[in-house]
Amino acid sequence: MKIATFNVNGINSRLPNLLRWLEQSKPDVVCLQELKAPQEKFPEGPIRDAGYGVIWHGQKSFNGVAILTRGCEPEESRRILPGDDEDLQSRYIEAIVQGVVVGCLYLPNGNPAPGPKFDYKLKWFDRLMAHAAGLVDSPQPTVLAGDYNVMPAEIDVYKPERWVNDALFRPESRAAFHKLIEQGWTDSIRTRHPDARIYTYWDYFRNAYGRDAGLRIDHLLLNRALAPRLADAGVDRDVRGWDKPSDHAPTWITLAPA
Repeated sequence: MKIATFNVNGINSRLPNLLRWLEQSKPDVVCLQELKAPQEKFPEGPIRDAGYGVIWHGQKSFNGVAILTRGCEPEESRRILPGDDEDLQSRYIEAIVQGVVVGCLYLPNGNPAPGPKFDYKLKWFDRLMAHAAGLVDSPQPTVLAGDYNVMPAEIDVYKPERWVNDALFRPESRAAFHKLIEQGWTDSIRTRHPDARIYTYWDYFRNAYGRDAGLRIDHLLLNRALAPRLADAGVDRDVRGWDKPSDHAPTWITLAPA
């Protein structure tokens, strides 16, 4: 089973690249973030024509998350992160796919920091940790996949000294991520590649992709029941080099049979 996460940075403007990647990579489950489309503008038809069932939670102009499943329909179990009934941002959706709980998330960026946006990021992180605490020891295999907008360690960022005041690398953000991991979650990329400089995002400016000046901010975390099945993990880096790309590349894991 292959599960991927991909911040598409606009589902409609990046649809040709998404469909091309789906055809090439053939992931079984895909978590998409930053749809930047209201619910009614999601391109359901082309996605289904590509052989994928889909659920999504759209939002006009920004945010938005979706779960795609090859050859079957995802069984939606949640589409709002618990803990704040007044939060209207579309940042979380959850489904059961072939016995695996798949949580797709788009954690807030938080810039500028400090400030209200950074406060919202940390509060959202607290809500995620509260929800994750009920999943980490579940006997049901679970993955929390998405754009976390956090570089956990210096190895995860090109020239970390330039990012010390950024919300994605501030101590509070990194501490929150590590607190989440300490619940018992497995960081799949770092587990498979403990010492490698692996990036999932490259800015559009200053030839960041060409210079490999990237960040690792897209993560797939596995609960205790699923971690033993981790077979491989990686990034389809070349997708970032296609014409009119997202600034992220698809990040994926493969799982051994149960």
